[in-house]
Amino acid sequence: MTGWRRLRRAVGAGLAAAGLALLPAVPARADAIQAREWALDAIHAPTAWQTTKGAGVTVAVLDTGVDDQHPDLAGQVLKGKDMVGFGAGRGDSAWARHGTAMAGIIAGHGHGAAGSDGVKGVAPEAKILPVRVILEEADPARKKARTQRGGALANGIRWAVDHGADVINLSLGDDSKSAHPEPAEDAAVQYALRKGVVVVASAGNGGEDGDRASYPAAYPGVIAVTAVDRFGLRAVFSTRRWYAAVCAPGDDVVIADPDRRYYEGWGTSAAAAFVSGSAALVRAAHPELSPRQIRQLLIDTAQDRPKGGRNDELGAGMVDPAAAIEAGAKLKPQAQQPAVGASPQRYFGSGPGHARTESDEGGPNRLALTAAAAGVGLLAAAVALWRGSGPLRGPVAAFARWRRGVGRPGS
Repeated sequence: MTGWRRLRRAVGAGLAAAGLALLPAVPARADAIQAREWALDAIHAPTAWQTTKGAGVTVAVLDTGVDDQHPDLAGQVLKGKDMVGFGAGRGDSAWARHGTAMAGIIAGHGHGAAGSDGVKGVAPEAKILPVRVILEEADPARKKARTQRGGALANGIRWAVDHGADVINLSLGDDSKSAHPEPAEDAAVQYALRKGVVVVASAGNGGEDGDRASYPAAYPGVIAVTAVDRFGLRAVFSTRRWYAAVCAPGDDVVIADPDRRYYEGWGTSAAAAFVSGSAALVRAAHPELSPRQIRQLLIDTAQDRPKGGRNDELGAGMVDPAAAIEAGAKLKPQAQQPAVGASPQRYFGSGPGHARTESDEGGPNRLALTAAAAGVGLLAAAVALWRGSGPLRGPVAAFARWRRGVGRPGS
């Protein structure tokens, strides 16, 4: 690891929970920015643009907010919602940096003559629906946010669904030691899927810190995205987990910032944004397909497929929206089915080990589900016999609150 890379990681630690580090790019003319966007070619976005650039599709960006006045996003950002209700505002240095970066990756259209300056996104004609659910690391109000945010993410997902989102980008998460699934958030994800909305989330930045499961990436039905570098290799920070669906560029990615400068970022946050843009292109080309079908299309058409068809590092391989659009033309629309294991009693565990190769809807496999149910039943019976007072009367565990927000190793 070079000294520059070590410095970049150290500087970027503050935004690690949302999966992105910011570092000033080498000074360059504005018209040279797009020349450095290697990621668009890597996922074959220019080929997909021969069919669609995402017109008619709305991508909700649940994040730190989006700068709707940024020249690379002018006219693309719809009126959104602030689910946090406090913290930095427009003009502050700790405002909307991460969210603007993600929006640029998804739907930036550049600026200047023919949009040749600035950042161009995967779906440059898609609309962005900003929903503020977290605060930037540098925001002085973050301490208050940890204790008062409540169900911002769950509420934000439902709000986005009810206000026209076709795709939801979740470049955020928690994979800390205390991370737990939140029933309200999982229910919100399932609500989105039932309503026909594709949900994409970053897999986590815990590749050098335990590879712990990250939520919301691990919820059933979510398209969980890991990160690769420009050589197609797993980025060292990218979490390796059973729920990985596909991978996308997440290292040395060019991003836009509210300060009107351009930076290079790293993280599975960026990778998720590339997949959200890809999903927007597929939805624009095939609006009748269900979220489950779009998820499976992206998996089935992924490029550079790993040995065995998938692994925990890369999922099924690098996302390829052009190939997905072409394959989608052969599909007949199907109604969205419940995600695997989606039920009020769904078991939340650590998931299959790294050696497993399941590619289900993101939930645990049926064998684990059955074993868990049997184990609970035996435990309940044993306790009942011991106490001599019938079945257990209440739950034996409770979910801890998710410590959300930027600043924890996450996605």
